[in-house]
Amino acid sequence: MGLVFFVLYLSFFDTPVTRQLREENEQLQARFLGLQKQSEELEEVLSDLMQRDNNLYRAILQAEPIDPSIRKGTFSGTNRYSALSELSHGALLMQTSRQIDQLSKMAYTQSESYDELLELVKNKEKRLLSIPAIQPIMNKDLTRTASGYGRRMDPVYRVPTFHEGMDFTAPTGTNVYATGEGKVQFSGWKQGYGNVIIIDHGFQYKTLYAHLSKMDVRVGQMVVRGDVIGKVGSTGKSTGPHLHYEVQYRGRPVNPANYYFLDLSPEEYDRMIQISSNFGQTMD
Repeated sequence: MGLVFFVLYLSFFDTPVTRQLREENEQLQARFLGLQKQSEELEEVLSDLMQRDNNLYRAILQAEPIDPSIRKGTFSGTNRYSALSELSHGALLMQTSRQIDQLSKMAYTQSESYDELLELVKNKEKRLLSIPAIQPIMNKDLTRTASGYGRRMDPVYRVPTFHEGMDFTAPTGTNVYATGEGKVQFSGWKQGYGNVIIIDHGFQYKTLYAHLSKMDVRVGQMVVRGDVIGKVGSTGKSTGPHLHYEVQYRGRPVNPANYYFLDLSPEEYDRMIQISSNFGQTMD
């Protein structure tokens, strides 16, 4: 009878040790739930920082946005949490551990991003001097603006082609200016382009000046914005004296009209776009 009563007592009543363990277990569960909530709040804060970083800071400094999959990382396919599944409240432990690991990855990536942006800010003055920012010939009244960037009619083959730069009409011998600080990467003849100068401005920018009658710089020479680098001509595939000018960013041509901000007011910029759009064919 005593044994029966003892078993019944254990079934319906906790011993002091069992009661203490149960209370500690409940406290641990509550603490983990609290940590999980804090992790979710921190993730929201970090997500907001990442969004500002990609869409504001990196956009202003012209840095490539960081892919969300790189920022958050991935822990799938690993067995790092399998040992926790055997413990009591294993699912809660695994989820909390996964959240903490992800937060650590996000915080580390964001820290690295800020270090990169800091370096870009330090180089801002150098960058402003290097980025193409003026027209390559004197064109205050914009009358020398010919064909613009985009799809145009080829003057020789009479077929639509994509014009990767902007053409400026000018008499042979007109000065051609470097549009930003940089190093001459190429000075010589290119098929179709005639006499060509290519300047590497750093920061993944290059400019190309084609159909020149004369080249006044050599490979490796450093130039600054406004230096005379050559003369307008009509060499290569050209229908008349003009300068073909290209701006390249990350190895691809972009619209040069977006890089005259030291030369043109907003009104003059709009007028240039209108003039260059009116020409249905290029001069090269």
